[in-house]
Amino acid sequence: MTALPQGLTAGTWNIDPVHSEFTFTARHAGVSKVRGQFEDIAGSVNVGETLEDSSATAEADVESITTRNPQRDGHLKSADFFESEKNPKLTFKSTAVKAKSDEEFDLVGELTMRGVTKEVAFAAEFNGVATDPNGNQVAGLSAATTVDRKDYGMEFNAVLGGGELLVSNKIKIALELELVKA
Repeated sequence: MTALPQGLTAGTWNIDPVHSEFTFTARHAGVSKVRGQFEDIAGSVNVGETLEDSSATAEADVESITTRNPQRDGHLKSADFFESEKNPKLTFKSTAVKAKSDEEFDLVGELTMRGVTKEVAFAAEFNGVATDPNGNQVAGLSAATTVDRKDYGMEFNAVLGGGELLVSNKIKIALELELVKA
């Protein structure tokens, strides 16, 4: 069993949505990157006595998606991608925490998008603990993974003149989380 990172204590730590980000990146036309984020996120990390005894849950409101382009945002909410009317939430529930070092670990769990659940592993890094200006104990966590959107039923695409896909199948997901001790 792996000891907790320095400063992290057992208990519930809630995601602070004001100081956290859930972002994603896709290739567009095979040449550029388009970034977006979910603005409405929530969740918590239940820290156990060891890393392996810890767990996490999180969700994002699909209607809060933004790529800084309203037309594209509307398309992402449609049946071609997230189908937000039928699947309003994107969720994650951890099933295992696997330590790699004192501050790095894999957070393995079930990611559900568009009603499809697949196991994913986020490469995660603990960024430390501090006291915020309001006297709250806060902790930082960064995590990233790559998924194939087609695994989640997001089949829409167009092949361009040179054979490039309009939207890449591989989507990079990155989380920058500030957690507040409950």
